[in-house]
Amino acid sequence: MNAPGAPDLPPLRDVIRRYDLAAKKSLGQNFLFDSQLLARIAAVPGDLRDRDVLEIGPGPGGLTRALLAAGANVTAIERDTRCIPALQELSAAYPGKLRLIEGDALDIDAPSLFSQRPHIVANLPYNVGTALLVGWLSSAWEPWWESLTLMFQREVAERIVARPGSDHYGRLAVLAQWRTSARIAMPVHRSAFTPPPKVMSAVVHITPGVMPDGIDPAMLERLTATAFGQRRKMLRQSLKALPGALDALAAIGIDPTRRPETLSISEFLSIARCLSG
Repeated sequence: MNAPGAPDLPPLRDVIRRYDLAAKKSLGQNFLFDSQLLARIAAVPGDLRDRDVLEIGPGPGGLTRALLAAGANVTAIERDTRCIPALQELSAAYPGKLRLIEGDALDIDAPSLFSQRPHIVANLPYNVGTALLVGWLSSAWEPWWESLTLMFQREVAERIVARPGSDHYGRLAVLAQWRTSARIAMPVHRSAFTPPPKVMSAVVHITPGVMPDGIDPAMLERLTATAFGQRRKMLRQSLKALPGALDALAAIGIDPTRRPETLSISEFLSIARCLSG
């Protein structure tokens, strides 16, 4: 059933059947049909009326419908040409509210598409989700986006919000949290998808914060990649390949026999600040 005042749209399952849009494993596709769940996801960033939203991998347009119903101006990037006709139907139903771009989101200069910072809301294809997130987190600060509301496999979501000392804490947690706030907005059961994936999922909401002074983002990325590349080893072993890192530990007073998963984000920032000088 469509919301009051919304265009009279056919059921999404009918659209998928009409255009023969079976989800492709090679594209990391898993479709959502539950309109109430999709509306809840669209509500995570807050009021989207007349706000710009970037959606990656809309597929047949389930989440796109929810975003448009919320009043957003949606720019949707889709590489699967089979889905374009279904999305064009949505564009016709919401004149001037949906801009379609056919292509691979990894190859498109998304910031150039907007005159104001968009919210990014997406049921990300599993095979490119982490790469897209790291790219967005590595952008200049303040970032070109207002917030990120993203569906991930539950394990990836837990890695993004993990705290020091936990099994999921690692490079992704540091890169996500050193200048943003990240939380799991809602879990999503595998049965909500068609076809059901083998794993559970979760929606992560990320908002930008202030970038700490004196830190080179590239150095922090290099530091965390080096440290967690050998996470079971002591820092004196895992960081010896990074010039100056062991001297930085000594200067800060961090015990080199500790393992990387025991370091807080602020301690990683202190090391990166020393190495960025």
